[in-house]
Amino acid sequence: MEDENERQEYVLNDSGTIYFGLEDYIMEEPWNFGQFEEGILDICLKILDNTVHHQQDPVLDYSKRNDPIYVSRVLTAIVNSLDEDGLLEGRWTGTYRDGTDPQEWIGSVEILQKWQKSGYKTVKYGQCWVFAGVLCTVFRALGIPTRVITNFCSAHDKEKNLSIDTIYSSTGRNKSKDTMWNYHCWNECWFLRPDLGLDYGGWQVLDSTPQEISDALYCCGPVSVHAVKEGDLDLDYDTLFVYSEVNADRYTWVYYDKDVKEKVYTDTNFVGKNMSTKSVGTFEREIITENYKYPEGSEEERVIYQKATKKLAEMGKLKKEHLGERTGKKRSKKKKNVDTSADSNNEEPVTLVITGKFKLQAEPKFGEDVNLMLILRNSSKNSETVKIKLSSSSIEYTGRPRSEIFKDSTSCTIAPMEEKEIPVKITASMYEEELTKDYLIEAVALCELKTKKKLLVRKVIAMGKPPIEIKVLSYAVVDEPCELQINFTNPLSVPLNDGILLVGGSGLVKKLIKKKVPKMEPNGQGSILLEITPYRSGMRQLVVDLISKQFPPIKGSHNFHVENLNTEETIDLTDN
Repeated sequence: MEDENERQEYVLNDSGTIYFGLEDYIMEEPWNFGQFEEGILDICLKILDNTVHHQQDPVLDYSKRNDPIYVSRVLTAIVNSLDEDGLLEGRWTGTYRDGTDPQEWIGSVEILQKWQKSGYKTVKYGQCWVFAGVLCTVFRALGIPTRVITNFCSAHDKEKNLSIDTIYSSTGRNKSKDTMWNYHCWNECWFLRPDLGLDYGGWQVLDSTPQEISDALYCCGPVSVHAVKEGDLDLDYDTLFVYSEVNADRYTWVYYDKDVKEKVYTDTNFVGKNMSTKSVGTFEREIITENYKYPEGSEEERVIYQKATKKLAEMGKLKKEHLGERTGKKRSKKKKNVDTSADSNNEEPVTLVITGKFKLQAEPKFGEDVNLMLILRNSSKNSETVKIKLSSSSIEYTGRPRSEIFKDSTSCTIAPMEEKEIPVKITASMYEEELTKDYLIEAVALCELKTKKKLLVRKVIAMGKPPIEIKVLSYAVVDEPCELQINFTNPLSVPLNDGILLVGGSGLVKKLIKKKVPKMEPNGQGSILLEITPYRSGMRQLVVDLISKQFPPIKGSHNFHVENLNTEETIDLTDN
């Protein structure tokens, strides 16, 4: 990596930002990588010593540690716990009483230190952004340039055939077994690939979230990003899996019973949206989708897809119905590197005379009612009567449904060339106790015409969280006390009785601060004063996490400059 600014960001920066949410509603949270904190490098080296490769042949393992291809691959396996008693155990369902809720981690340091202090017992629990954050810390500590990537609308193609089936019942309930993640995080590391050739060096995908087995272990990568873009699915390692995560086609089905099903929609543009990472030297978001694939609908994309499907057919992994879906005609173009529209996650079978979409009346906020408008348009010359089954469910960020929130049915008649608006309200009392900690609701309208043809309209809604405000009340100087004020809100319509504030930050807080929050009235405001003593100069990121059993964690951060009086640095308290 020749660019000094990139080296500063991808090796030396000990804090960062991880993106999550939806492709049309992207949110961010801070993450403390902390690769320079005391003892972290030793812990990272111990992780290497705990790999199955080292246990089987220590001499051979040591001899390969100058090879980033080898080192990165073994680390993706050991960071998860499925087959090596690794560092971190993943959990996406159930409770986290015997560990830590993945949403409550604010950085890698506490996880790595907990692993060491427990005698190298697996830490509970992580999900994709936690695995990516920890692996980024380990790579940066070892000097390998690394960043965290978020892929929105990320396909988990278990059969490796470039297709994902989304299944709904006749009432509109999501019954899918394939997973279409609203987002998925992985890492990119920068190094050469002499095993593949000069063109395949640069950014390499590494994913330690345990999804599929590769070479008898749960690991993924390194995958050349260039190989993904060019459709070279047969190149090492796991290129096919990553290609599918950003390129699979999505089929939507309605199942009436075990033997009767109907395909109501095929979407070739849904997967792999607004792939995001933190920009170099700033706290802005950089969209890198064009690194992974050519613009949707372009000639280059069509040629690469033909190349990829040909390779899959040779491997015997391609469904017959999948052939020709994208190879025979161009798709509609979308602007590259630009956020998609607010209704891009709706399903609209283009062959029907009735089309539809959900539209939010206002930005949804946790603790408030969600007001939607179902808009149906009749493009025919005849009136159309439509039967509508409405439902909504809480879902995980992996796309899996959890709890039904409500269901209803109605009907309407739409005049020729008319647009009909049907209001849909999801009250706070309906969803507050049903939401997962991902703050996501899926709204579905299954519409049936007189011809018995079906239109399925869906929208995933991300509930906004109340902000946490952090104020620095005094100059921040190394080894001198610095006073902070943290302001926050109870988002509930009931009192908050068990709030805890977690405060951390590399170079600012050596041991995670935990402060009990006094009882707060419904929708009440709270404020806490605390004192920290910075121990490292430069731009620092303070991370705050408000946790409670009554609602999902709420995070906030503040970036400010810490001065060292032994240098000529100037003080800068400007927000970034």
